[in-house]
Amino acid sequence: MPSFDFVVKTPISRSTRARQLEAIFDVPPAEQCTLRFAGAMPLDERPWNVGLIVGPSGCGKSSILQNVFGGQMPLHWGASSVIDDFDKALDMQTISAACMAVGFNTIPAWLRPYGVLSNGEKFRVELARRMVESAPPIVVDEFTSVVDRQIAQIGSNAVQKYVRKNNAQFIAASCHFDIIEWLQPDWVFEPATMQFQWRSLRPRPAIECVIRRTSFDAWRYFAPYHYLTAELNKAARCYALFVDGRIAAFAGMLKRPHPHAHDIWGCSRLVTLPDWQGLGLAFVIIDAIGSLHKALGERVHTYPAHPPLVRAFGRSKKWAMQKRAGSYSQGKHGPKSVMKAWRYGDRPCAMFEYIGEAHASATEARQILQGGITA
Repeated sequence: MPSFDFVVKTPISRSTRARQLEAIFDVPPAEQCTLRFAGAMPLDERPWNVGLIVGPSGCGKSSILQNVFGGQMPLHWGASSVIDDFDKALDMQTISAACMAVGFNTIPAWLRPYGVLSNGEKFRVELARRMVESAPPIVVDEFTSVVDRQIAQIGSNAVQKYVRKNNAQFIAASCHFDIIEWLQPDWVFEPATMQFQWRSLRPRPAIECVIRRTSFDAWRYFAPYHYLTAELNKAARCYALFVDGRIAAFAGMLKRPHPHAHDIWGCSRLVTLPDWQGLGLAFVIIDAIGSLHKALGERVHTYPAHPPLVRAFGRSKKWAMQKRAGSYSQGKHGPKSVMKAWRYGDRPCAMFEYIGEAHASATEARQILQGGITA
C-alpha cells in the first residue's frame, strides 16, 4: 500500500467523573475523539521481508498496523502443553522447526501449559505460533514490549532469520528502537513524524564471548533445560561460555573409551540457557573446544539425538557425520553378527567428529582446557 489516510473516532465518556475532569483541567467538552493518520509507505517499490513501525506510545502504531495491515491474529491458549495449542493441521515437525527458529529451544518447556512459562518463553512461543498460523503478512503488535532487552534483541535476530529463510513478510510495531540493529528491518516507519525509510541489511551487533573451564557445580544452572536428562557424569570436564560476564552456554566433555583409540573426547551435554537461545552460542563453545583438542592431536565427537540439532551439525563445515541417528553399526565378526543401533547414554544418536581448524598452539590449548586461561 503506497499511501494511507484514515480516521479513528472514539466516543468520549460523559460520566460524572469525565465532566469533573474536564472542569478541573479546563478541557473543552466533546462527544468523540477524532484522530487522523495520513502518510506514505511505498512498499511496492522493492521486495522486502521485514518491516518495523516504531515510535513512542500513543503515536498511532497499533492503529496503522490494524488499518493498513489488518492487525495481528488473536491467539488462544488453554491446552495442557503449548505444542497442543498450535493449529491442529500442523505436524510436529513444522511446530518444532518454528519453535527452534525463534529460539524457543527448551524441549521440556514445550510440554508445559502457556500460563506457567516465563515471559521470555511466552514471547518466543507466541512468535512461533504467529509464524506458522498467520495469514500473510505476519503481524505482531507490541513487539518485545514485555521482555527484557536482551531477550528482545536476541528474539528479534532469530525472527528475521526465520522470516528471510522462508521468504515471508513480517511487520512488527514496537516502542523500542534498540531492536532495529537486531531485527534488521528492510524498512522502518515512524508514525510520530510520518517518516518512511528503506534500509539495507547490515551485520548484527557483535557479541563478545569468553569460554573457560568451570566446576561441575555450574551444571545445576543448565540441567533443567537439557532436552533429555538432567544427569551428568561426575567425571565430565566442564566448560562455560560467558557473555558480558553472564553465563550463557555449557559443554560437558568426557574421555571416550575405545578399543583402538585413546584420543577421543565426547560431548556429553551441550546446553544454552533460554534467554540466550537463538544466537548459535552452543556451536561457539563446542567449536572452540573441538579446535583446542585438535591442537593437542585429539579428536572430539558429539552425539546429538535432537533432530534440529542433528541437522545443524550436518550443515556445519566444521563437523563431519560419522553415523546417522538410528543407523546401525556392523559387529566385529562381519555382516552375520548381531547388528546394533549406535547409542550413547542409552539412546539412538547421530555421531559427528570435529574437522575444523586448530586455532591455538598445543601449549595454549592445554592451558585453556585445563583451566589456566580463557578462550
